[in-house]
Amino acid sequence: MTEAEPTGNGDDYGDDYGGDRVRAGVWATLGDARTTLALERAGFAWVGVDAQHGHFDDAAVRGLFALRRAPAAPVLVRVAANDPTLIGRALDAGADGVVVPLVQDAEQAEAAVAAAHYPPRGARSWGPLPGTRDPAAGAAAAPRPLCAVMVETAPAVAAVRAIAAVPDLDMVFVGPFDLALALGRDVDELLADTSADAPLPTIVRACREAGVLAGAYAGAPERAAALRAQGFSWIAVTTDAGVLQLGGEAARAALDRAP
Repeated sequence: MTEAEPTGNGDDYGDDYGGDRVRAGVWATLGDARTTLALERAGFAWVGVDAQHGHFDDAAVRGLFALRRAPAAPVLVRVAANDPTLIGRALDAGADGVVVPLVQDAEQAEAAVAAAHYPPRGARSWGPLPGTRDPAAGAAAAPRPLCAVMVETAPAVAAVRAIAAVPDLDMVFVGPFDLALALGRDVDELLADTSADAPLPTIVRACREAGVLAGAYAGAPERAAALRAQGFSWIAVTTDAGVLQLGGEAARAALDRAP
């Protein structure tokens, strides 16, 4: 694969999965289905649903996709662990893809990819939950899921070239807060470090060599700009709570400007 040919999934969203265009996403943590669906229609390029550190438990994830009628952007679920049951269940509920946390090496990345795909590529079992897009169509007709794995520790950075090279992996996703914590560094200093052997340039370079997407969680527009400058393309610019705060600030400012 070449640098310009990421392995993105374009089955349902045109070129939204592949290519080098920066895609601003929003990270849903509050656990509310209707708020998350409103964010999907608000113009973001993708939505991340946090079932690891957010309020989305299994019932909330199922409820979200049961209400989803007209997909407008890819919705990815960050599962709580690299567990085939959790990965398969999120996809069975209707997620367009999964973000798998704390992947340390290529073997663990391969396990995540295998859990996301039906045979012969993987080991996922067929069993769609009510609310999926076409539960009667069968596994062969199911959309190809996007599989992202998170690099957020020193061993994962050391192994990132091998991780990114795992067949059918779509994205390496960085959690800069956990990565900074693991490396004993300040997160903003980590984001600003552009030296050739620094962690973030190393991750982006590995993604480009393997032809996979480089994604990251920013949580705030200022950190999103730093991640974009580092070369990441799928960036969670803010959270659902952050959107409410930013929107409230904009509304108050508009009122203050009114004659």
